[in-house]
Amino acid sequence: MRFSDDSLECMERAMFFESHRSSRDGLVAVGTVVMNRVASPDFPNSVCGVVGQRNQFAPGVMSRPMNSTAMPDVQAAARAVLAGERHPMVGGARFFHQKDHRFSYDNMHYTVTAGGNAFYEKRKSHLVTQPVPLPQTEGLTPL
Repeated sequence: MRFSDDSLECMERAMFFESHRSSRDGLVAVGTVVMNRVASPDFPNSVCGVVGQRNQFAPGVMSRPMNSTAMPDVQAAARAVLAGERHPMVGGARFFHQKDHRFSYDNMHYTVTAGGNAFYEKRKSHLVTQPVPLPQTEGLTPL
């Protein structure tokens, strides 16, 4: 699959600053959320539009330098997601937060915790069957 250099850099930026570079599963899960948002009519329809959307991702996500020995892993995961790979447990989740944060909302249905983040779908409260973050799961995405 072909994708633009801009899309690749924006995906790398989301993964780099949001996944804490802690695991491949965490990188791919963040990328899956980005692509779920691109596919949703509720968000911009491009990777850079989603990642650059105000107050959605880490402050400075589009401008801070990415300096880390993890960059080859980040780049490989970004390419894989742009080529179609998805985290198998993220499902339709379009949101995530650090795994240790707790919120009092009753509409958060958690799908997976990976790479230090808890991923969730927003649902009507009576449809939420997993209201708390799941234990950390790793090793689900191929290397």
